[in-house]
Amino acid sequence: MNQKSPVVVTEIGAVRQLVRDVRARGKTIGLVPTMGALHEGHMSLVCRAASETDYSIVTIFVNPTQFGPSEDFSRYPRTFDSDLALLARERVDAVFVPSTDQMYPNDFSTLVQPPRVAEPWEGRCRPGHFQGVATIVLKLLNVIPADVAFFGQKDFQQVRVVQDMVRDLNLPIRIEVCPTVRDADGLAMSSRNRYLNATERRQSLALVQSLRRAGELATQGYRDAAELRREMLAVLERAGITRIDYVALVHRETLANVEQVTNETVALVAAFVGGTRLIDNCSLGL
Repeated sequence: MNQKSPVVVTEIGAVRQLVRDVRARGKTIGLVPTMGALHEGHMSLVCRAASETDYSIVTIFVNPTQFGPSEDFSRYPRTFDSDLALLARERVDAVFVPSTDQMYPNDFSTLVQPPRVAEPWEGRCRPGHFQGVATIVLKLLNVIPADVAFFGQKDFQQVRVVQDMVRDLNLPIRIEVCPTVRDADGLAMSSRNRYLNATERRQSLALVQSLRRAGELATQGYRDAAELRREMLAVLERAGITRIDYVALVHRETLANVEQVTNETVALVAAFVGGTRLIDNCSLGL
């Protein structure tokens, strides 16, 4: 397959003009928002955008407002050259790479209050995180009014926040949720995986193993959510993972804790392996 270098746009006015030109040709637009440090999980979203729309745009922007003061904004991997090579391989049409000043001018003071579904789990562990997510996603959707935006299921609560925000604010865009992409050993692909050393990389498999344990028990007929949660915690603890933000079984729409597992139950886990915080989830559909 011949590679096609995508158009790289850095200015808001220029990308808006690009969108107008694409629309004038009667083409549909697919948007894939990212923070860069791309991997095959991102590429699965890019492939969906390319297959379901006429013109695909990927954004690369490490969004400062979704990082807490003690989080990894300054060391978050920035790998633009290799990202661009990957996007050329998948024949992406355009890449929007704004500066921080473009997205947040010096006197910026407007932030989006995220929907109710942002409150538990990540919302409690990372105060302000979803306010930053909701703000940047809304800004990107305003700058690039695509027909469809593609998000990965690995960030399950983030997807629910975006879905409810789009619904509540009547945004004319469809949100497409794509399955989590995993390495051969089962670890969910994440830009933060590159922080893990070899020992931590093996240890991190306990996250997906805890989810699989919950799935096995649900398949065997166990319905008591508290029992499944205890089993998940035991898997993590046996692997030496003790800094655990949460292990939860929740309703897929509300993200409220459930007492009994049903087709609408999702298992969530967030824990630190070494100094790296990882999250994962799986549906326990019966």
